[in-house]
Amino acid sequence: MRASDVSPWGTLVFEVMSQQTPIPRVQPIWERWMRLWPTPADFAAASPAEALVEWAHLGYPSRALRLRECAQVIVRDFGGSVPDSYEALLALPGIGPYTASALASFQFHEQIPVLDTNIRRVFARVRDGVEFARRSAPSRAEFAAALDWLPENGADCARWNVAIMEFGALVCTQRSPKCQDCPLREDCAWANAGFPPAEVRPRGQRWKGTDRQARGRVMAALRISPDGLSIDEAVAAARLEGADPEQAPRVIEALISDGLVAEDSTTRRITLPRE
Repeated sequence: MRASDVSPWGTLVFEVMSQQTPIPRVQPIWERWMRLWPTPADFAAASPAEALVEWAHLGYPSRALRLRECAQVIVRDFGGSVPDSYEALLALPGIGPYTASALASFQFHEQIPVLDTNIRRVFARVRDGVEFARRSAPSRAEFAAALDWLPENGADCARWNVAIMEFGALVCTQRSPKCQDCPLREDCAWANAGFPPAEVRPRGQRWKGTDRQARGRVMAALRISPDGLSIDEAVAAARLEGADPEQAPRVIEALISDGLVAEDSTTRRITLPRE
């Protein structure tokens, strides 16, 4: 979480879990995770299988394995304490620019913008006069412009980032912004331009019928099967109604290749990885 009483490790785990995942789904799993593994050293000692089981239904389970690698590097290279600078955080496995900036701002009060989807949308409308940010990822120019808007004090920067993030989530929303009640209405370049619609609107990611859905079904079956699954059982778990017959075998092979499951070639069974 982003509260002041949460440890840097707790915030790091929360930010990784929250990538492309709604916070209500993250909250109970994060709370259990923090009870099980309250420090990087605790989690570094966990097995890949334990991490994947506790990741539950968050999706993109490779994040759990990368987070374990991250914990191991923190223990090995930083004495078990999450590093306190943006550059050091960015060098950790599985930590990208957004997560590094979130940690640097919320935990260590570095003067740095946290450009999540909500903040970028607010800036695009208020400052640039367009409905949505023009690029899928922040550009250097966007980062520099956001930096110019930050307060000088690092603690104030953290509050600013959280405030704009919440403003984007509650007022300046993607689909139904509350423009009539917006306190920034008079200063909003998008409103003053007459609310021109974006040429290309953001799209949600399709899930039903995709390999992601099939992968999720296999991982869910493995989480409740300590002895693993036969290849036939795994294929049956992955098979989606009306899907390409090649999808299920392809999904199993991809899970093995990605290191998310381990195959015993002798018994032709797959399990969650133990090491």
